Amino acid sequence: RTTTTTTTIGDGVVVNCTVMLPAFGATLDEMRELDAKNVKVVDTTCPWVAKVWNTVHTHQVRGLTSVIHGKYGHEETMATKSMCETYICVKNLDEAEYLADFMINAKEGDGRTEKFMEKFAKACSSHFDPNTHLLKIGLANQTTMYKKETRSIGQLLQKTVMKKFGPDLINERYYEFDTICDATQVRQDAVDELCNMHDDPDQPSLDFIIVVGGFDSSNTAHLLEIPQNRGVPSFHINEASCIHADNTITHRLVTGEVVEGDTLLKRPTELELADGTPKKLRIGITSGASTPDKEVQDALGRIIMLNNLYETVSV
Repeated sequence: RTTTTTTTIGDGVVVNCTVMLPAFGATLDEMRELDAKNVKVVDTTCPWVAKVWNTVHTHQVRGLTSVIHGKYGHEETMATKSMCETYICVKNLDEAEYLADFMINAKEGDGRTEKFMEKFAKACSSHFDPNTHLLKIGLANQTTMYKKETRSIGQLLQKTVMKKFGPDLINERYYEFDTICDATQVRQDAVDELCNMHDDPDQPSLDFIIVVGGFDSSNTAHLLEIPQNRGVPSFHINEASCIHADNTITHRLVTGEVVEGDTLLKRPTELELADGTPKKLRIGITSGASTPDKEVQDALGRIIMLNNLYETVSV
């Protein structure tokens, strides 16, 4: 049991209270503030997040700028940025390519520096200068990002450094360490496998893939992107109640928009094979790294109930 005083300071944190740090950690300023308030901290920071912090610390020791593959406004990336002296965030491969192009082709006085800083104004350290701080770089990442994209960015930066400085200086001017968390990797690999099954002509195609997890969860959002990018029907729901008794679904699109009323299961006549025999429902289901198993089971149960209803009721 936790006992607190009633004197509120700062952002609602009270003196001598107990504060639990979330899995994505906290910034250095936040931790200093908690320490100053004599707060008891229960640290549940994910070990993989701590691994990223160790990586960016290595960057600073080696005099490297940390290139962080992540969303600069995400809580985890904000915590990681606070551990860096010099950093820049790229949210996807397109931004990494823009950075790489600057490294190779930018010339003094060509106007590129101003455009670069305008583009990354909110995503880099306050003193960042692309003409000096991109000469020696290290790659880190938000642990929930799409691992294949992080690897592609790593390969791009490695090739860029070798092209600019030569292969002999790669170890001096570039450093990379894999910090995508295991839970994220396993789920992304599993969804890839589901998509491979869907595309395999020797196996029945999937009717759809359900991704269960918070609408504001970065790792869950990336799980949806995989089947969407491969043309596999898929829905992102944040809880089982998004699947409704009238065979509609409330789900989040890759754009972030939440839509309601889309049909989930097809009518039996739409599920017949070429010879007229009924086609069995075939779905894939996965979840975000911190989604409770019960929520997944409840969602699956609702789908099974709807499917049973459709098999017995004439529509």
